[in-house]
Amino acid sequence: MKTAKLSALILAVSIIVAAAAAHAQAPQPYGSPISLDQAKKAMVAAEAEARKNNWPVAIVIVDSGGNLVMMQRLDNTQFGSNEVARQKAHTAVAFKRPTKVFQDLIAQGGGNLRLLKVEGVAPLEGGVPIVVNGQIVGAIGVSGVTSQQDAQIGQVGADALK
Repeated sequence: MKTAKLSALILAVSIIVAAAAAHAQAPQPYGSPISLDQAKKAMVAAEAEARKNNWPVAIVIVDSGGNLVMMQRLDNTQFGSNEVARQKAHTAVAFKRPTKVFQDLIAQGGGNLRLLKVEGVAPLEGGVPIVVNGQIVGAIGVSGVTSQQDAQIGQVGADALK
């Protein structure tokens, strides 16, 4: 049993390393956790993008330790999006990259499908790290429309702190 767990751990690490290599830019280091004021600024920008496009979404912001800082669900958003948005934000901060990296790897199939077994990975586009002064201070996750639209909203929120 211990051998199986060790093998699974080695496999998970190998897949994460492959995901890192697939991401052209080296991940930034973690910084101090996002402040409430910063989270509010990112949330306002993300919400404005969602409302501009009339997209009902849940938006979650976590700090650099993956802890929930802020969550918002726009009217008429399905309640399942709350947890999906949280998972996207957590994945983006835990692995220091947009969740689109994992979605793209799984879309390639083959050995990349092993990512589906790695706990803590939400392989759906829409999770974006929030970088301030070259350091990851948190992440934003969005769910409710298409993954690409979720990512568009999340990126606008993250960019509000640049």
